Amino acid sequence: MSPSAAAPRTGRVERNTSETRIAVAVTLDGSGRASLATGIGFLDHMLDQIARHGMMDLDIQVQGDLHIDGHHTVEDTGIALGQAFAQAVGDKKGLTRYGHAYVPLDEALSRVVVDFSGRPGLHFHVPFTAGMIGQLDTQLVFEFFQGFVNHAGVTLHIDNLKGINAHHQCETVFKAFGRALRMALTLDPASAGVVPSTKGCL
Repeated sequence: MSPSAAAPRTGRVERNTSETRIAVAVTLDGSGRASLATGIGFLDHMLDQIARHGMMDLDIQVQGDLHIDGHHTVEDTGIALGQAFAQAVGDKKGLTRYGHAYVPLDEALSRVVVDFSGRPGLHFHVPFTAGMIGQLDTQLVFEFFQGFVNHAGVTLHIDNLKGINAHHQCETVFKAFGRALRMALTLDPASAGVVPSTKGCL
């Protein structure tokens, strides 16, 4: 079954705490459009990579306690995005399930592998060469993906294999993540209506 013939795969989440107010909408079978306002410019740039390279539409609006630091904003954005993905994927019938991508940018090269397994797990090896990229603390990239993994229910391996420039390192990670998602989320016509697991559920 092609995406156009299937029910729209969308997710919408509002997550409000004393630290952040977040609204996320995702359309998995989109065209790469994004409306992004997290208050952290470089994070918006990275989320745009997910949309464009994942060929999905994202709307992410965040009001966070940036007067403290970016931690709550970045982590909670990952959480809300993961929750929206879990909604959009649904019962996972017909899903390719696994996805992987290698993405270079000049001297940097990253590999991302994802499994929509229902089992949260993150392996993250990105030796950033700088502590900040614009207004984004590079330590928080791990927190973003940890939040996503825990709430989307995926197994995710992220490895930056080469890189000197921290901007390039981070951008290859997010581009590869988008590409890996695109592969994993593709509906497989040969497996329409079938959950891609010998257990019969994910």
